[in-house]
Amino acid sequence: MAGDGGDWWFCLKHMKVEHGPGCPDKDRMGPYESESAAAGALDLARERNEAWRRDNGDD
Repeated sequence: MAGDGGDWWFCLKHMKVEHGPGCPDKDRMGPYESESAAAGALDLARERNEAWRRDNGDD
């Protein structure tokens, strides 16, 4: 999937969505299948972290 130029990423360095090749992978989250999914990367990560904390009793 990665590297085909059709993927969407969220760049943590620039705090913006990127399409295809861009910043180094270490600075971004993804790939995502759409621009809107990439734009929601931080919210999705936050939701997953909260669910993990709930499931592990780390309230």
